Order: sequence, then structure tokens, then C-alpha cells
Amino acid sequence: MGIISKLGNMGVVTTTLEQAVNWGRTRAMWPMLFGLACCAIEMMATQAAHYDMSRFGMELMRASPRQSDLMIVAGRVSRKMAPVLRRLYDQMPLPKWVIAMGDCASCGGVFNNYAILQGVDEVVPVDVYIAGCPPRPEQLIDGIMTLHEKVMKEKLTDWAT
Repeated sequence: MGIISKLGNMGVVTTTLEQAVNWGRTRAMWPMLFGLACCAIEMMATQAAHYDMSRFGMELMRASPRQSDLMIVAGRVSRKMAPVLRRLYDQMPLPKWVIAMGDCASCGGVFNNYAILQGVDEVVPVDVYIAGCPPRPEQLIDGIMTLHEKVMKEKLTDWAT
């Protein structure tokens, strides 16, 4: 009547608290709705039935920064919009991540002028860059999977303040 007879053929799973927490974070990221240009259409397509970001735990885009932990900046960011972007980023709870989706968000794209930021990393720290003009939904899914790999390697002490 030992533990073996009670478990049967189920086996035993062992893990660390860090791995369990990071697994939970990757399976329940809530992205913030922040589409600025044509890349936003591709972001919406990724959320739709054909690509279905729900399988990654991203059931719906949040409109409030206080309910989201992933900011997907999809499109060009003007200098006038930069303070708003930073304010929204500051209102997000820790831990938080940022994906720069598209050439405009990553490096300014074809808009090489004074009015457009030459990369959203001038305002917020970016975790994953996704190239393309506009990037396909498959590329956004690949960027999310890359972010999941990055989150799984994080230490709990990285977020302790």
C-alpha cells in the first residue's frame, strides 16, 4: 500500500517553481490591443479563426494596459504618439514584454523623416523584433514562440524589485 500502488501508471512529474511559473506565464499572456497601421490588420488576422492565437492562451486582446502583460506594437509610431506609448507601457503590470511588429515599429520602415520614430526601442525596451512590411500572421506566431522561449529561460529573481 505504498505510493506506487496509489499512483498506478500515472508516473511522477517533478519541476522547479521557476519552471512552473514561467510555463504559466507563457500559456496565459494577455496582449494589449495596440495597432497603429497596416500591421494591425495582420495582427487581427492572427487572432482570427484561421491562425487562432487562442491556442497560446491569448484569448482576446485587452484594451486596458492594466490587464495585459504583452504589448505588440504593430505599425509606425509618430513622435507625437511616443509619450502615449510610454505611458501605456508604464501602466502595465510586471512582468511585461514588448514585440515590435513590422519594419515601421522595428526601424522606422520607409518613413525616414523627423515625424516617425526610427524604432520603437527609442521609447520602450523591445524583447522580440518581427521583420516584414507587413509581416504575415505566421511571422507573428513565430515571434510569440520566440518570446515564449525567452520567458521560459527567465529567473524569478530577475523580476524581484
